[in-house]
Amino acid sequence: MKFIETLLDKVRPLFEEGGKLEKHYPGFEAIDTFLMTPPDRTKGAPHVRDPIDMKRVMVTVIFALLPCTLFGMYNAGYQALIARGMDTDIGSCFYWGAYLVLPIILTSYAVGGAWEGLFAMVRRHEINEGFLVTGILFPLTLPPTCPLWMVALGVTFGVVIGKEVFGGTGMNILNPALTARAFVFFAYPANMSGDRVWSDINKVTGDVVDGYSGATPLLATDRGGAGELAVDTLADASFSWGNSFLGFIPGSIGETSTLCCLIGAAILIVTGIGSWRIMAACVIGMVGMSSVMNLLAGEASNAFLTLPPWWHVVVGGFAFGTVFMATDPVSAPATEKAKWIYGILIGILAVLIRTINPAYPEGVMLSILFMNVFAPMIDHFVIAANIKRRMLRYAG
Repeated sequence: MKFIETLLDKVRPLFEEGGKLEKHYPGFEAIDTFLMTPPDRTKGAPHVRDPIDMKRVMVTVIFALLPCTLFGMYNAGYQALIARGMDTDIGSCFYWGAYLVLPIILTSYAVGGAWEGLFAMVRRHEINEGFLVTGILFPLTLPPTCPLWMVALGVTFGVVIGKEVFGGTGMNILNPALTARAFVFFAYPANMSGDRVWSDINKVTGDVVDGYSGATPLLATDRGGAGELAVDTLADASFSWGNSFLGFIPGSIGETSTLCCLIGAAILIVTGIGSWRIMAACVIGMVGMSSVMNLLAGEASNAFLTLPPWWHVVVGGFAFGTVFMATDPVSAPATEKAKWIYGILIGILAVLIRTINPAYPEGVMLSILFMNVFAPMIDHFVIAANIKRRMLRYAG
């Protein structure tokens, strides 16, 4: 590390003001702060000894995403090999999964990183480290057969429209990864959901297997007729709760395994980076709303209304969205009470969209984006209520 530090210090003058490579300073700064501890120090009291900076926070989030990423890679290969009728040994699953998933992740980082660098150089500021997380979150919300040009287009929309037009990291009102996901979903719905996504996966091995059912649990439930129980519909489609919890089901790359999401949640909570209040509130809102829907379900109701709360947790992107998307510190509220309100409303809206809207069985993405818009307002009213309460307390 001493060699790297010496090398960086030697070339630093070239990139600083007045140097020959001054306009490329954002790129140098990104490499410097990624490899070494930031050189900035406070000049006066108070002093806080803390080696954590924004890049270290983002790296911790990426570390928390590793279980979902690795399992998503394995599951993509596993689903492809099952569809082909081939042996599903660990090595083969990871091989085919890497073949599918790694190009998507690399495309996201390459295209999104290029936009980040371009905006940094034009605005003459440091490269925003927030893309370290956005670049991996967005691919994990996609099916493993998503075309690479679509990945590039989606991440471009998420970075440019979802973040940079607002001023960059820390200024955006919407989660950039979810903004990118919403764009590709509504622009190219056939490539994002439905049987086509999971039947095309067989092309990895050269053929499409006739008769292979590629429906995800959410799609299978949505197809349940009036009066049918959701658990019976899922059983008929060969989905068990255990497999859904572990993640051995078709779905987006990083969203299938609730277990991996829980591991990521534990890492974020222990390190103090993710808000456990938002996570708990999302679950409370989901359990409460789904329980109400279960009570209201009648003989003529669609199957989704009968889906129990414990199933809502393991199907779709609820666990992934709750742990990694809803807790985004930029687009989520800052006050503690507001976090509870924000999370509960996300859980309620997610269930409402899933059960009431027959054209869109997955509601987590929309519910989080919707509440991102209202997060500042929730903070405002919570702070205003606190000020009013204090004024009444000390009025005498």
